[in-house]
Formats: sequence, C-alpha cells, structure tokens
Amino acid sequence: MRGGLGVAAMSYVAVDYLRHVSPEWHRRLQPALWTVLALAAISRVPFYRNWSKEAKSALPFVGSMLFMLATLLYEALSVRSATAVLGLDWHRETNPLPDTGQWILLSLNEVLPQPIVDILRARIIGLHHFLMLFMMLAFSVLFDCVEAPGLGLGARYMFTMAVGRFLRAITFASTILPSPRPWCATSRFRVPAYPHRWAQKYYVPYASDSDAISQLINSDVAYADNGNYLGDYRPDWGSMSFLIDFLRPTASEGPSWYSVLKKAGGGCNDLLYSGHMLVAVLTAMAWTEAYGGFSSALIWVLVLHSAQREIREHHHYSVDCIVAIYVGILLWKMTGFLWPVKDSSKARRLAKLEEIQSKMIKAAKDSNIDEVRELLEEVKLSGQEGEKNRSQSKAMWVFPCVTIFSAIVIVLLAFTWTSDG
Repeated sequence: MRGGLGVAAMSYVAVDYLRHVSPEWHRRLQPALWTVLALAAISRVPFYRNWSKEAKSALPFVGSMLFMLATLLYEALSVRSATAVLGLDWHRETNPLPDTGQWILLSLNEVLPQPIVDILRARIIGLHHFLMLFMMLAFSVLFDCVEAPGLGLGARYMFTMAVGRFLRAITFASTILPSPRPWCATSRFRVPAYPHRWAQKYYVPYASDSDAISQLINSDVAYADNGNYLGDYRPDWGSMSFLIDFLRPTASEGPSWYSVLKKAGGGCNDLLYSGHMLVAVLTAMAWTEAYGGFSSALIWVLVLHSAQREIREHHHYSVDCIVAIYVGILLWKMTGFLWPVKDSSKARRLAKLEEIQSKMIKAAKDSNIDEVRELLEEVKLSGQEGEKNRSQSKAMWVFPCVTIFSAIVIVLLAFTWTSDG
C-alpha cells in the first residue's frame, strides 16, 4: 500500500499533462483516475483506526484554515495596493529589472538539445497540482502510508502557508518592484493612470532627479510638496471606506470593496517572494518528511522545474523563487509542533511495562510462556485505553463521515479555484 502513493501521485501529474498532449485522452482518463482514488479512500474509512487522533486535530485544523483565509484576504488587499499606488502609467513606462537568471535560461536554450529545452518549457506542473499532491498525501493516512492524524498534517500545512503568505504580503508591499511583464497591470487592473497622492508627494518629485534625491537625503523632509494633488474616485463603503486609499477603485468596478478585489485575476507586483513557489516547496517538504522515498525526490525535481518556468515566462524574477525556496523550508521546520503529534499511547505502554516489570522477570525465570504472553497483551491493550469507548460512540461514526465529505468539498473547491494556476 505504501508504495502505491507515489505511483498515484505521478499518475495524477502525468494524466493531467495529457490536456496539452492529447485533450481527448485527458477527458477520458482524468475523471476515471479521480473516481478510482475517491472510491479507494472511501472504502478505507470503516477500517481506519485513528479517528480519535483525527478528532483531536480537528480544532487546530479549523483554526489553521481560518487563519489562512484571513491572511489570503490581507494578501489580496496588498496585491491590489502594491499596483494601485503608483498608477498604470508608471507600470507601462518602467522597465523590468535585470535578471541574471533569465539570461542564463536564454543562454541554455542555445546550447542544450532541443528536446531538453522543450521539456524545460513544458507546462508539466502548476499551482493546483502541488495542492492536489498534498491532499493526496493527507488522504493517504487512510492507507497507513503516512503517520496519523491527517488533519494534523493538514493543519501544519495550512498554518505554515498562512504564515508564509502573511510574510510575503509584508515583503512585496514594503518595496514595489516593477513587473517582469510591463503590460500586466494594464490588463488586470482598472486603477487610475496617475499615482496616489501619497506617491505624488513622497515619490514622484524625487524619483529620477539625482540632485533632488541628494537634497532629500540631506534635509530628510519632503521639501517639494506643492499641495496640489490629483484626487481619486471615492465611493461610499461605510466602515470600510479606509480601504479606498489602498485599493483606489474606479466607478466601473462595482459598489463594494469586495467586488473590487474580485476583478483581478492575479497580481503583477506581488513578486518578492513567489507565492506559487511557496506552495510548491511546502508540498515537497511535507512529502519528504511524511513519506520520503523516490516520489519525494521527483516532487523536488518538479519544484525546480516550476521555478525555472516562473523565471522563463517572466512571472517572477529569479530572486523571488530563490527566496521562496529557503523561506518555505525554514518555515516548515519551525512548525513541527502541529504534526506529527506526540503518541500518548506509547507513554501508556511504557508505564504499563514498567509496572509489570517484576512480574515479567519472574515469569521469564519460571519459563511460564503463557503468563509472559498475557502480560504483553496487557501492555498492548493499555495503549488502546480511551480509544475503545470513543470508537464505539455514535459521534465517532459521524465524525469520519463529516470529515471525508468536507475534505472532498475542499478538494473540489481547490481544484476549481486554482485550475488556471
């Protein structure tokens, strides 16, 4: 059973890649693969022995999910703000930064065999693939492929991702980098063409004139303030009106702040560090720690392939991907308190073994094999105390059903919302 997880994971990636090679076979095989995996997971539910561990991890899982949703909302606000504050004209006119990683990839195109270049360019794996790979890993507790509880592993994954995305939002909003795709802001946002009044006062007068910058450094005062700034459209958002200065809405974007956030299909200046690569690295770290083996090495290869594609296609600079890799590794190492959980049954078995130690020695001296077996059975049963009553209760039958149903819904929503990368 354990080796089957790696086969299932690589099969999923290979079948999904068929959408680029043979769409007809993709339409046939993908539903069949998901049906087989879903039925296999459901068939294991009655035989799973760790529902009590899952129940203990339910609250941390829900808390981690709510924390992640809050950080995703903050990140979405920061994504829009980082682009809106300087206006569309700045994004159209500002050149991308020089990126030696992009130069290296272009030079490799000239020296590597064409089949290898085609593999490097191929869209083998994306954001939704890494999310699905983690969900497969978490579901594999049903087959004893990874250590229970699966909800504990999920809580650690989401909590780590939430912390990572919160730090990412703070980072890219602190210093605004020009997009590697200069047309990005114009195609995704309907913000004003001119800068926000904060940028008009504190940035524009000192953006290009070296003498002005020198005088600003010496005086440490915004001396070029003329007080005449272009204003923005200000809708009535009630208690959320403080967001207007950050989101800079236009009249065509709807009546609420939430409708403004839904307009964009992604960011342009949320660069350092890459959110896609953070998800990829956390998935690879989870596989390496929980499962290991050859499939984990393959997932790390896919992480590196995804990184070079982000750079090659000018979605990110090289520094964005490099920082995301080591931040993801360090964050995962720091959240081990959520999973794996401490095995309390092991402590109970050790305590029982210490309690019957003298009886065990006496039975061994008397060559009483039957009594030795009875004592060892007592040790085994002591580790299961507290599990029997919970497993027989109705609640412990309702909980697995609710958990599996909720997990399947989360899988479907994640697959739908991230299928475009």
